[in-house]
Amino acid sequence: QLQLVESGGDLVQPGGSLRLSCAASGFTLEDYAIGWFRGAPGKVREGVSCISRGDASTYYVDSVKGRFTISRDNAKNTVYLQMNSLKPEDTAVYYCAAVSAPLCQGPYDYWGQGTQVTVSS
Repeated sequence: QLQLVESGGDLVQPGGSLRLSCAASGFTLEDYAIGWFRGAPGKVREGVSCISRGDASTYYVDSVKGRFTISRDNAKNTVYLQMNSLKPEDTAVYYCAAVSAPLCQGPYDYWGQGTQVTVSS
């Protein structure tokens, strides 16, 4: 079965950190560009970060630059999103998606089910 599974979401206080994982089964993530997206009630889903196929480039939305880091572990067939200095406005369901292309561009081939991140004191 071809699927992506996110994990690592949790309730964390402002200023805290989380690491989200996006693990693939049935296909090799190394062959795909991977994007992280987030969605919150009343807001349009936005692209947060992307890592290109071959890891030549990364992208971050302005609101997370300097706080989030995307990385890939090919041996574990997993992509990570390290999130530091979390803010309440980072609260959302985070999704990863894979596209068989050099760069992150729609339409994506696979989507995960999402993991909830809540930043609150």
